[in-house]
Amino acid sequence: MLTHIGILDFAIIERLEIELESGLTVLTGETGAGKSILLDALGLCLGDRADKSMVPTDAERSEVQVSFDVVDCPAARAWLDEEAMAEDDQCLLRRVVQANGRSQAWINGRPVTRGQLSAIGQHLVGIHGQHAHQALARPEAQRQKLDAYADHGSLLHQVAQLHAQWQDLMAEKASLAGGAEDHTDRMTLLRYQLDELDHAAVSADELTDLEREQKRLAGAEAILAACQRSLEAVYDGDAAAQELLVAAEREIAPYSDTDPAIADTLEMFANAQVQIQEGCQSLRGFADGLEMNPERLAEVESRLTTLHDLARKHRVEPEALMEHTEALRSELERLESADTRLLEIDAEEARLRSDFREAASALSASRIDAATRLTDAVNGLLAELGLPGASLFIRVEHDSESDPSAQGLDRIRFEVRTNPDQSPGPLAKIASGGELSRIGLALEVATARTAELPSLIFDEADTGIGGAVAEVVGRKLRELSGHHQVLCITHLPQVAAQGHHQLQIEKSQNDAGRTLTRVESLDEAERAEEIARMLGGVEITERTLSHAREMLERAG
Repeated sequence: MLTHIGILDFAIIERLEIELESGLTVLTGETGAGKSILLDALGLCLGDRADKSMVPTDAERSEVQVSFDVVDCPAARAWLDEEAMAEDDQCLLRRVVQANGRSQAWINGRPVTRGQLSAIGQHLVGIHGQHAHQALARPEAQRQKLDAYADHGSLLHQVAQLHAQWQDLMAEKASLAGGAEDHTDRMTLLRYQLDELDHAAVSADELTDLEREQKRLAGAEAILAACQRSLEAVYDGDAAAQELLVAAEREIAPYSDTDPAIADTLEMFANAQVQIQEGCQSLRGFADGLEMNPERLAEVESRLTTLHDLARKHRVEPEALMEHTEALRSELERLESADTRLLEIDAEEARLRSDFREAASALSASRIDAATRLTDAVNGLLAELGLPGASLFIRVEHDSESDPSAQGLDRIRFEVRTNPDQSPGPLAKIASGGELSRIGLALEVATARTAELPSLIFDEADTGIGGAVAEVVGRKLRELSGHHQVLCITHLPQVAAQGHHQLQIEKSQNDAGRTLTRVESLDEAERAEEIARMLGGVEITERTLSHAREMLERAG
């Protein structure tokens, strides 16, 4: 149940705090006072798109916060538990829109996406708009209305899932079958390329090993000369470092006992001689093993040229030749198995079609059953709404031979007959504006009765009716509030009188000349005055006031 709405700097609402209760709450006020803006603010917290026009020009941001008591809403509690956002029996939705249009959202203090707001909102509130009856002329809207009433979401999901699988399968089949000639040409090219690559017999790390060997072979003569010069300078020459180090050692050795520093130096000189000897042995061993092989160098350079030419031809880096070879091999195997895959697809398609038709038949049966129940409920309401001769007919035509669709194999049409001697026809063609409004309202009330949503909002759903029919509408909404919290925006005093609670929405100007909206909760005396205003205009007479009190008393 919706318990609180808090709004800060949203359109013409500067600051607003509304506490809401169970039962039927009616919202009344002059046209343009901001009733629809209130719903826009609520919609923002339920996942509607944010827009920078929502933020007043003198504000940095808009903020809307709504609270729900979900103790009697198992679907919402289950969603919150699954998303790890449960907070006792409360659900707090918050949305902030910056002046640049960017927005942020939270559920119970945790940052969320707009999609998550929309997902939880579907378990909390059902909004029936003032133009809902006009949308009913569209076949898609009619199907959605019937499916919502039938409450067969699992069947719809199964049918949609099977349809998606069928579409994926058909796309694969078209890809394999449609380019058969192209595939033949491609396979010929792939076989040629693979023969060439396999003949080259590229091995792992071959390129790295060849480049290292080529560098060593190509520089063998220069490397050997450098090794010899190094040995001459350090060990073999007349003025080699080794000899100079020995001479230095002889010079200071007699004084080793005069100071520890000299003794330490002598020790380091001795260590240096050992290091020089070991280094020279290592370098001499390397030089002795150095290969001078022009024939092998030519072989290595020829192989490197082959690999680089092959890589250039296939437009890959030389290091990627092996990976490229395996990719071509995989593609060839896939194309060679296309015929086999096409046979598999045909078998899968037959199975999917069978599964789809079975699921679609079950969905159709559920729709037919729901159509019977919904027409009975609506036709009972039509008589009470001043259309005793009107009847709604919901046609569910199942075509098992048509191609699958995500919604099944049914064609659904809502038809109406406004007089007993009249043939049923499409809603938009048969019903007048007032009749269509009442039929739409009957559908809204009938479908709302079966909804598991804790809160229902009717935004001027009583448009196009008045008089005694308006009082019936008010009573129906009041009856509905026995099972749901109902909020109704209305211009009709007959509907307003049926409310358990009434909020008056007014427009005013502040000292800066800015137009603002405020909401007041009315007591019984104030309700009588507001309903009298709705009955008789600007001037409230004792007669209209008495009539208003009588309407409130009659509503109970």
